[in-house]
Amino acid sequence: MTDPGIERWNERFAQEGYVFGEQPNAFLARQKERLRGCRTALSIADGEGRNGVWLAEMGLAVTAVEGSPVGQEKARQLAARRGVALDFVLADLAVWEWPERRFDAVVGIFFQFAGPALRERIFAGMRRALKPGGLLIVEGYRPEQIAYGTGGPKVVENLYTEPMLREACAGMSIELLETYDAVIDEGSGHHGMSALIDLVARAPA
Repeated sequence: MTDPGIERWNERFAQEGYVFGEQPNAFLARQKERLRGCRTALSIADGEGRNGVWLAEMGLAVTAVEGSPVGQEKARQLAARRGVALDFVLADLAVWEWPERRFDAVVGIFFQFAGPALRERIFAGMRRALKPGGLLIVEGYRPEQIAYGTGGPKVVENLYTEPMLREACAGMSIELLETYDAVIDEGSGHHGMSALIDLVARAPA
């Protein structure tokens, strides 16, 4: 039996075109200099592949984890068109067995389908997957996003605040934690003025 959450994403990704566009998330792209020393990356909830493919284009060996087979097939097509190879893993993050100390960077962009309990497990998994000194890169929406209605969940508990992210990264060195409002244009899924929060944290060496 298909998980209803996965099935909803299958239906969303089945539409024509790429829901969140084919270009990388703008915040992730701005981390290009930070990523120069990285060789391996894990992109979680990678959807239709825009972020994982971009990381591979930057020369990283990328593992892209996604729960929707429909989304992942579109990611494979995008990677083929761009001429890059990724290690695609089809898995539900709620039950996935996270690797230990394997990646120089772990990227999570707008994975706010996760409520507080699952989110705690996911952040623990991301920390576990980082090599010593590795980078955690996360972007999400703040509670103010609900009023904008330009993307993201309608459930306030799934949205991020600075204290929540600081707690999720306890023991890590926070290199960037910024809240701001900006217009984003990422396909039909994320379009318009948005309440954003960005995080870059580094695992202990």
